[in-house]
Amino acid sequence: MPREGLDRTTARAASSGVVWWRNPTIRGVLAQALVVVLLLAVVWYLVHNTLTNLNERSIRTGFSFLDQEAGFAIGESLIAFAPTDTYGRALLVGLLNTLRVSIIGIVLATLIGVVVGIARLSSNWLVARLASVYVEVTRNIPLLLQLFFWYTIVTQLLPAVREALEPLPGVVLSKSGLQFPIIVGDPAHLPVLGVLALSVVAAFVYRHRAYRRQLETGQEPRLLLPMLAIICLPALAVFLVTGAPLDLDVPEFTRFNYRGGASVTPEFLALLLGLSIYTAGFIAEIVRSGILAVPWGQTEAAAALGFRRSLQLRLIVLPQALRIIVPPTTSNYLNLTKNSSLAVAIGYPDLVSVGNTTLNQTGQAIECISIMMAIYLTISLLISAFMNWYNRRIALVER
Repeated sequence: MPREGLDRTTARAASSGVVWWRNPTIRGVLAQALVVVLLLAVVWYLVHNTLTNLNERSIRTGFSFLDQEAGFAIGESLIAFAPTDTYGRALLVGLLNTLRVSIIGIVLATLIGVVVGIARLSSNWLVARLASVYVEVTRNIPLLLQLFFWYTIVTQLLPAVREALEPLPGVVLSKSGLQFPIIVGDPAHLPVLGVLALSVVAAFVYRHRAYRRQLETGQEPRLLLPMLAIICLPALAVFLVTGAPLDLDVPEFTRFNYRGGASVTPEFLALLLGLSIYTAGFIAEIVRSGILAVPWGQTEAAAALGFRRSLQLRLIVLPQALRIIVPPTTSNYLNLTKNSSLAVAIGYPDLVSVGNTTLNQTGQAIECISIMMAIYLTISLLISAFMNWYNRRIALVER
């Protein structure tokens, strides 16, 4: 409460003959201040007691260990890492691995969940029942067991390297993981990427102006083909002018294993499948309930205007259901990100796995756990902030 307001309240109480400590406003302010002081005292006591015990046991404190040599290897990383690198870089590798599986898992879980949620409402009896079985099975089996199941499938049931499956040309699937071709970098790709980025911005500008024109004229604009043309044609033209350099690094079988291209480990595959399929079951129910929450009259009106079922769903139902779907889906995105910490059970070097190794070697448990908690908190807050922004963007605005 502002100082002026408190003085005014005190003066009013004095003039009315009421003792200041009996004033409910003043008592409320004092009670809140007392609670804050008690909380600060408890925090100070815990910190002081912890530091004292650590000093008595000659246990080091602080974050200087982050600059020390790690001395252990990490089996999978997006950036170069060697045992001679620091603990700080090791934790960065673990963070990038966590972000990698979380981002890809969120995309896959969303796609699977939307398809399964719509399939549950299908008029085809078989499709609807299969979707129901998927939802009930994935939601009622613990995620850790599902991770073990997928890890067993990948490492035990897939063929050996010499008998690897090749579902697509250049794509190899075996017990060693997944190998696939990648484009060899070339200096001529830089201007193509630059033009592509500018084209994406131009496409969004076109989309924004098209919607404004629709509000002014009432005519529905064409979006898909013009936006694809704006994005693809300039980049394709620059690509052709620069000589169209497109060399692929394709995996090739050597004496013992495949070399070349890019690879994904069995641990990453198992973790990605487990997280995506498990979370998709919850998202499917959210999508189904969001669609059912849209008044049936909207669908009837669309049918009366001659809209096909696909257009009814894409243009009428889903845009309205999205306002119901987004808030609970945010919680599932957060759960998927946090559930990725179970990767330690199947050997994927995520943030928790690398953090535990660092903790065991340095003995600085408080610092390592604090770093992991702060990172997960930051990731969760960023996801929440983005989804809240998107939720406000699609919310109904009264004129």
